[in-house]
Amino acid sequence: MLAVSCAVVAALTCGAGAGVQARPGAGDVSAPPGGSDLVSDVFDKIPESGRPARGPGVNILIAGLDRREGLSKETRDRLHVNGQQCDCTDVLMLLHISADRDRVSVVGIPRDSYVRFARHRDHGKGFGKITGRTTRHLGKINSTYAHGGPALTVRTVEQVTGVRVDHYAETDFAGFEKAVDRLGGAQVCTDEPLVDENSGLRLAKGTHLLEGDEALHYVRARHVAPPGDLGRMRRQQHVLGELLRTLTSDRTASHPAEVVRAALALRGSVRWDKGFTMERLARLARELHGLTPRRTEFATVPISDFDHRAPVWGSTLRWDEPRARGLFADLRADRPVTGDPVTGPAPGATPVPYRPEEVTVRVAGSGETAARIAQDLRDNGFNVLGARGRTPSGPRAGRTEITYDSYWERKASTIAAAMPGAVLHAEKVAGTKHSAVFTVRPGTEGTGVADVVYDRSSVEGAPVRGDQLDCDGSTPHDRPGRSDKS
Repeated sequence: MLAVSCAVVAALTCGAGAGVQARPGAGDVSAPPGGSDLVSDVFDKIPESGRPARGPGVNILIAGLDRREGLSKETRDRLHVNGQQCDCTDVLMLLHISADRDRVSVVGIPRDSYVRFARHRDHGKGFGKITGRTTRHLGKINSTYAHGGPALTVRTVEQVTGVRVDHYAETDFAGFEKAVDRLGGAQVCTDEPLVDENSGLRLAKGTHLLEGDEALHYVRARHVAPPGDLGRMRRQQHVLGELLRTLTSDRTASHPAEVVRAALALRGSVRWDKGFTMERLARLARELHGLTPRRTEFATVPISDFDHRAPVWGSTLRWDEPRARGLFADLRADRPVTGDPVTGPAPGATPVPYRPEEVTVRVAGSGETAARIAQDLRDNGFNVLGARGRTPSGPRAGRTEITYDSYWERKASTIAAAMPGAVLHAEKVAGTKHSAVFTVRPGTEGTGVADVVYDRSSVEGAPVRGDQLDCDGSTPHDRPGRSDKS
């Protein structure tokens, strides 16, 4: 979920447009006001010894909790959150505000990141617990909250990133819904229908202004393109960018009275540490007045292994350590996270989300052009099948076409990146048999084959500026040209 967005609302401006009332019944029981002892006193429970040094700028750790306590069945049904709660952090983001207040950088930490927890003695309920002794075991970072509350979450994030956390904020499902409603909704768009039965998402093609419950469905979706947690996090970052633009607009940030009213309205939605005073919040809001998309940045911690199997924990994510170190070094030094060759895609090749050897291609026809395309695709690692038939045929007039069964849409961007001049045609095939072959029909145009490299992190989570995120949350790597055949 992106309950984290409403924590950002509190963290930056305490909520623009707080005069807009939430819809009746939107969240039956709010999160405790500003906040419970565990959150308010979080930094009192963290020894200074061993913490990273203070650096320029302000770092805020924002947590969205998977928590359903206090929600009626009607509300759980509307929000589509009837599953078992884990009392864990479903979303973690580090938000860095530059010392000159000219830039906001947001780094998403995937919830299944396999890291070593800070030293602690387990308490309460939690997956993978080790009881009876102090431990620094490995596990999924989202479980630090269940093992040791917000203090262990902060300490572990500081330990694995080297970034000192100055403030902490958290919220939950009901808090997110309420915040989005009070902000007047969140705008998203899509060039194709989006359906995710698990999250409750049902969006038609086009641009939409989502209410709080609909926005929750959107940011929790994992089974729409791009799929999985990194794709979901990119969509979350888009919604967050939309909220940031609202929150730092003239209507809010330049009117202190509006900031104060907003802060009071959202105290029931967000919990934050006691050092995050209203005066501190109001000052940040004024200093960030006029923040533009070009001055915001979004990134996700780079991943090297998307299915690392760990004892007890199952499938986890392992960080790409060299890139991750570079990313967090930029945050510590108050540098932009965009434009760093250490963290960005490797030069000379286009990153793709699937390994080329996992994509099967057949080049139709014969002749020099077809042979060259087939060989270039093989050199890129694609699984290229032999051409069918022996009838000689040269390239057709017009652009090269790539046709495929729409069932395999998720792999289409990989072949599209290798043949950027071609046009894609997705064909909807009824039944349960779906050919995995992408058929290339050479034309007189668009026959070039570009070098590609498997780099899913760069496709779904590379550092980008806010003005580079489309309204659907996609980036330049996610936008192959295509047309559909029904």
